[in-house]
Order: sequence, then C-alpha cells, then structure tokens
Amino acid sequence: MSDEHSRNGSSGKTFLDKISHFLSGEPQSRKELLEILGTAQENGLLDHEALSIIQGALQVSDMKVKEIMIPRTQSVMISVNATPSEYLDLVIDSAHSRFPVYGETKDEIEGLLLTKDLLPLAAKGKLEKTSLKKLIRPATFIPESKRLNVLLREFRETRTHMAVVIDEYGVMAGLVTIEDVLEQIVGEIEDEHDIDDEHLIKHGKDNQFIVKAITPIEEFNEHFRSNFSDNEFDTIGGIALSCFGHLPERGETIEVDSFHFKVLNADNRAIRLLEVTPLG
Repeated sequence: MSDEHSRNGSSGKTFLDKISHFLSGEPQSRKELLEILGTAQENGLLDHEALSIIQGALQVSDMKVKEIMIPRTQSVMISVNATPSEYLDLVIDSAHSRFPVYGETKDEIEGLLLTKDLLPLAAKGKLEKTSLKKLIRPATFIPESKRLNVLLREFRETRTHMAVVIDEYGVMAGLVTIEDVLEQIVGEIEDEHDIDDEHLIKHGKDNQFIVKAITPIEEFNEHFRSNFSDNEFDTIGGIALSCFGHLPERGETIEVDSFHFKVLNADNRAIRLLEVTPLG
C-alpha cells in the first residue's frame, strides 16, 4: 500500500470511495448523499447552481403546502355575482392568469376564472352579456398537509397550475401554484432586503424594521405593542393589502394607524416584504 493511499485512508473516505459506497446498494442516508454531492461540487464535477437545484428537490419532499401557500388574506378573489365592469379592473391590475371565484361568502369557492377565457368574449363584445358562473372552471382542493413533491406530481398529471388550499374545517386557507412549488427547487431571485427564514421581523436602520408580510398579526402586535385586529385578517400583509385597496408594487407606501408601510418586495400575486416605521 502506497504512502499516498495510506494518507487518504487515514483522513477519511475519498470521493471515489464515497461514490462506490453510494452505488453499492448498501444502506444510505440523505446526509450521506448530500455529502457526496457536496464533494462533487468541491471537485468541480457539479456546479453550484446544479447542487442548489438538487438540494431544493430533496427539500421539497419534506415540505408541506402550508409552508409556501399564499394566505387567503393575500389572495385576489372575485365574487361569482360580480359583473365584468366590477372585476375587469381587478383582473387587469393584478395581472394574474387565474382567480378563485367565491359564492355567498369567501369560504365558498365555486371554481376558478381563467383570464384567457375572457379574451374571446371580449373580442366579440359578448363579455357583458355572459354570466361569470358560465365561465368558471372546477377548482382543485388540497389539504394544508399535502407534501410538495406529491402536489408537483399531481399538477403535472392533471395539467393544472393552481390549487385551493383548505384547512381541517374545509375552509379556504390559501392558494398554491405550480410556480410556487418549482420556486422551492430552483430558488427565487434574492432581494437585497431578504431576511432569513427564522425571523419574521428584523431591525433595520434607524427606526425602521423589515417585516415579512406573512407575519401573524398577533406577533406583529406583540413586537410593536400595537393593537391591530385579527378578526378579518391573519397577517400584517393582509392588513396592508386591504389598506392599499389594490396589489401594490415595490416602493409604494401607505400610513396605517401609527405606522408607515413601504413595500420592499411584491410580485403579481402577493406582498412579500414590508418596511415598517413606527410614527410618533
């Protein structure tokens, strides 16, 4: 046995040893798999982006819908009784392609409205005479506990792009799209204001705070000693969205009670991040 081989053996398994062990059929763990992939990346056999995607794919199997869904309070919905003049501005401003349509209350989801179904009618001048009930398509309902890898497979098999998430009582809890799931795998573009997953509220410069829109109102109140009601909304993003009256773009601001809110991050479906400045 050469000195070089002895040195490698004494310092632990080489990359080839790990690969051989991985392919040998012996019991393996996810930790061991990630160690092998990490070593491959260090040796230039796998680039950083590819490793991140593989790690994201593995992570998806452990995640549940509840962790990534857009809460109902931040979802843009349309009443089944709305007329085209009432819902068209909402459709145009939000730039979404699909909208949950509710019945008498927002707890009763009747189906989904696809914006592409509106275009032929609008082009022929028939939209005003067409009831929204005739346009909605069946919605897919899934529990909050469904795992993301299972949901992704179902999205692909059924060729659907959005599902309505329901809680244990059968009430709508939020929305999830195939893009939301894929984002967990390939990652999202990082924002200069992003904060880590373990914190919902982070102290910024001076008297400003960076707050995730999904922060529960109760936690926001406790941190800022405020008294926002959680009767209608569950998150601070829901309250901000309601006060704006539309889905705001990055940089838009509004004052609510004794706070100044500035949107730091938002997409075409929800507010993601807020800059909060207590006033007075």
